[in-house]
Amino acid sequence: MCGIAGYFDSNNQANQTIINRMLSRIQHRGPDECGIYLNKNFGFGNVRLSIIDIANGQQPLPNEDLSLWIVFNGEIFNYVELRNELKSKGHFFRTQSDTEVIIHLYEEFGEDCLSKLNGQFAFSIWDNHKKELFLARDRIGIRPLFYYNSANLFVYGSEIKAIFEHPKVNRKISVNGLAETFTFWTTISPNTIFEDIKECPPGHFIKYKNGQIRIEKYWDLDFATEGNYYQGNFEEAKAEFDELFRDSIKIRLRADVPVAAYLSGGIDSSATTAYIKEIRPDILRTFSIGFTESEFDESHYQKLASEYFKTEHTGHKCTTHEVGKNFPKVIWHSEIPLLRTSPSPMYSLSNKVRENNIKVVITGEGADELLAGYNIFKENKIRHFWSKYPDSKIRPLLLKKLYPYIPSLQNANPNVLRMFFAYKLTETDSPIYSHLLRWKNSSNIIRHFHPDILDKLSSFNPNSIILKKLNGKINHLDSLAKAQYIETTVFLAGYLLSSQGDRMGMANSVEGRYPFLDHRIIEFCASLPPEFKLKGLNEKVLLKSVMKGRLPDEILKRPKQAYRAPIQNSFLGEHVPGYVKSELNKKALQSAGIFNYESVSKLLNKMTINREHSEVDNMALTAILSTQLLHKLFITEFRHLNTNELISCTIRSENEYLVKNHYKETSIFK
Repeated sequence: MCGIAGYFDSNNQANQTIINRMLSRIQHRGPDECGIYLNKNFGFGNVRLSIIDIANGQQPLPNEDLSLWIVFNGEIFNYVELRNELKSKGHFFRTQSDTEVIIHLYEEFGEDCLSKLNGQFAFSIWDNHKKELFLARDRIGIRPLFYYNSANLFVYGSEIKAIFEHPKVNRKISVNGLAETFTFWTTISPNTIFEDIKECPPGHFIKYKNGQIRIEKYWDLDFATEGNYYQGNFEEAKAEFDELFRDSIKIRLRADVPVAAYLSGGIDSSATTAYIKEIRPDILRTFSIGFTESEFDESHYQKLASEYFKTEHTGHKCTTHEVGKNFPKVIWHSEIPLLRTSPSPMYSLSNKVRENNIKVVITGEGADELLAGYNIFKENKIRHFWSKYPDSKIRPLLLKKLYPYIPSLQNANPNVLRMFFAYKLTETDSPIYSHLLRWKNSSNIIRHFHPDILDKLSSFNPNSIILKKLNGKINHLDSLAKAQYIETTVFLAGYLLSSQGDRMGMANSVEGRYPFLDHRIIEFCASLPPEFKLKGLNEKVLLKSVMKGRLPDEILKRPKQAYRAPIQNSFLGEHVPGYVKSELNKKALQSAGIFNYESVSKLLNKMTINREHSEVDNMALTAILSTQLLHKLFITEFRHLNTNELISCTIRSENEYLVKNHYKETSIFK
């Protein structure tokens, strides 16, 4: 795993110091090495976390005739098979790295090379002959890629903070981006929380030449429709999933360093651990996060799973103080406001992994989205059922089964449940019906905005952004598939894989690998009929059946518990972090100009003096505090790195490879 950055300036020579600053800013993504390549108006570089071909996989890396150069962040898991295919076509390799496979694949197939890659990646290739830049991001958005584009300048990087190191890029928080984040928990790709900064959307590539940018989609998540579902029976589907998942695990174990696994105590991570142990029965290192507050803690199941699989296990108990203490670091790395503190324990967990000299962990993300594990899918099903008889007092009682961890709902009568869950109950034809209630609850945070911000947002409807992007694409799908498409393309890609995944791992130089997000498994699960995934209110039917007899029954049959972390006690508890007072006082709030001081003050009084709070209050507190921190870290107190803070980077050039005769055996140099 690595970090990449570069820029093209049509009016000026590329500046080595600027690129060095960009790379130094994201050194946490690749602390092992740094390399830079310059070519007149263009320059790019890489900070490397060495995992495959540690001795020879330095970047930037050229092809045989030095016409193409690449920097790469990620892993190509089928690189061994692709390498053999390319060698049979006459390509010459100087390394054993997966990076070099990509550049030869691009040389052979051009942009069509992306369909051959099984991996998680963001890379850029510079073509010396065409003076053209090619950038691409993996199908589901596991690895980040951002850019800034103006009339004469194109700047890009793995993280936005690298782009901000370029002196011509301004920093300003987007008002629309705030509204999107406080609705969807993320901005809608390609938008970001900062004005003029875009992301390369998942499953897209970018070509940049002569000041012109072209963005194209090369992959999309396509669900089957009724009459076109998977044609086999349930047992055949189980066998096919088992074969695909086994191979997905197998190729994700490819590394020249030890590979560990996260073990949460849930079905997904336990299934992943089970397959790893079947493929490699030697001792496996596993890591888990627990909490000192019992409401959030799953340590019992983690211990049960680690003992069952006989792993060498490290569990870390996270305190509310630790969640709060690390939160500013979390915001620095996530680069977006947060509505939950859940990324903070993941930061602590990856730090614990790194302390144990582990660079790679395999995790279970993606199973809930692909196999209908979340309560939002059940909630969607119940609301559809309820909507047929909206006056029913019996049907809404089904919702109590979904949220045993919310005491107020367990004693609720039908009228209270109606107040919570009946929002736009009968609008079942809406393609975003499944998420309307969640987004409504999240968007309540917007009421805390400063009047000037509210005025700017008076004609802005975040839901219209989603509907415009969907453009009717999912209207024909069954209700579960619609919900899965939205959850996967918005929440998974925009929040879970970013703020809880890539950013928290790479903050401590730890790479996450996600076998459930192998594109073959994504496409297979998207082909399944809904009852193979959600039957009644029983989630992940297929996975549970595949794992029967291979996991302890207590884990296999345990009720779904959402991963959450403490909020109120982390910020307003016994040990109030100093930044809470400094960022939420009148002076700081008025200086930032984003939130209404009187409104925030009422919220704080409610949560501190009366000790009353709802889930929406917790979200609002986290959102306000994280936005204030974001504004401080990236707007008011951000400064460019000076020369004394720059890391050492090796300059790579054509002469280096010509002098070393790396390619003397090829026809090019005969």
